[in-house]
Amino acid sequence: MAHILIAGGGIGGLAAATALADRAHRVTVLERRSGFTELGAGIQLAPNAFAALDRLGVGDGVRERAVFIDQLRLMDGTTDELVNAMPLTGAYRERFGNPYAVVHRTDLYQPLLDACRERADRVELRTRSTVVSYGHDGERVVAVLDTGERLTADALIGADGIRSVVRGQMLGDGEPRVSGHTIYRSVIPMERVPQALRSNAVTLWAGPKWHFVHYPISGGRFLNLAATRDDGATVPVAGRPTPRAHVLGEFTGLGRTAGRLLALGEDWKSWVLCDRDPADRWVDGRVALLGDAAHPMLQYAAQGACMALEDAVVLGDLLDCPPERFPGRLAVYNAARRGRTAKAQLVAREMGSQVYHPADVAAKERNERLSVLSAEELHEIADWLHGARDFTRV
Repeated sequence: MAHILIAGGGIGGLAAATALADRAHRVTVLERRSGFTELGAGIQLAPNAFAALDRLGVGDGVRERAVFIDQLRLMDGTTDELVNAMPLTGAYRERFGNPYAVVHRTDLYQPLLDACRERADRVELRTRSTVVSYGHDGERVVAVLDTGERLTADALIGADGIRSVVRGQMLGDGEPRVSGHTIYRSVIPMERVPQALRSNAVTLWAGPKWHFVHYPISGGRFLNLAATRDDGATVPVAGRPTPRAHVLGEFTGLGRTAGRLLALGEDWKSWVLCDRDPADRWVDGRVALLGDAAHPMLQYAAQGACMALEDAVVLGDLLDCPPERFPGRLAVYNAARRGRTAKAQLVAREMGSQVYHPADVAAKERNERLSVLSAEELHEIADWLHGARDFTRV
């Protein structure tokens, strides 16, 4: 039995812990916070995420908490007109083998946390344990905590997020790239939403340098609102309370229906979105990166958590071996995953600039280009992403 350290107890870290514990390894998850919790609001899960969750043994637990969506709808946010909608039932589920769903982040996180606790003989969950550096000691790796404690193991997985300390030491590539986009989030009780404005869809209203997304979460009890403005922001912000009047003032061009929905939001918080350019290398001997530490992406393809889950499955499969083979297998993990995740990172950026935020003539051309696509053509476009089963497909 090998011993593997995981820096970070978020979705990716717990998924990796589950996968590695199921290969009979002993895993210690090092979480810097005082508890194992997940912040945030809604999250979208495509069929590739459910394929990974099933491999991790938690798919049914997430399905019990999920809202299964019938459509992804793209609307012209200034005219209230439907551009196109991709159906997510029938042929979609037959083709991809799983549903498309939305959940509150805790509804994804809790089944993973439960899975780790069910494997308590192999998974140790440590809080207030911040990894600040690592080193190699022959055929072992040493993680140094902020307390000065040194932990020695057979491998270290950096799942410590977009500002990963492990990545910082490994790649030295500085701070994340600030996108210049600010996202405002609110979650409201569904009972406050007029019946005429409810739908079992992920709906995106696209406008000039902004877009607005909403969908039901928590079994349909709440509506998740997320409005993004291309405002040129240069300083990262995370979870800052924002007055309702400010949010409404940022989206004065919204059409009537979208405007009514946005006006329902309360207790808004804002984030300035960041990502990084794709990296070729995520591995340093017995140390590897996972999830946002390896390939942070903008939210526009709704694949950040999905990619972390895929990472965990591939990592677990490859580390089903004696610890002396870990360095070679981690190199294979890096090679197997970097092309797919790099494409997802770049597609997410492209969706923001070319699909969600065009104005005037460019917006009209977008509408004309996308409105003629059939359901089958839309499914074909999504196939490389939603249809993956070995998680190396580009």
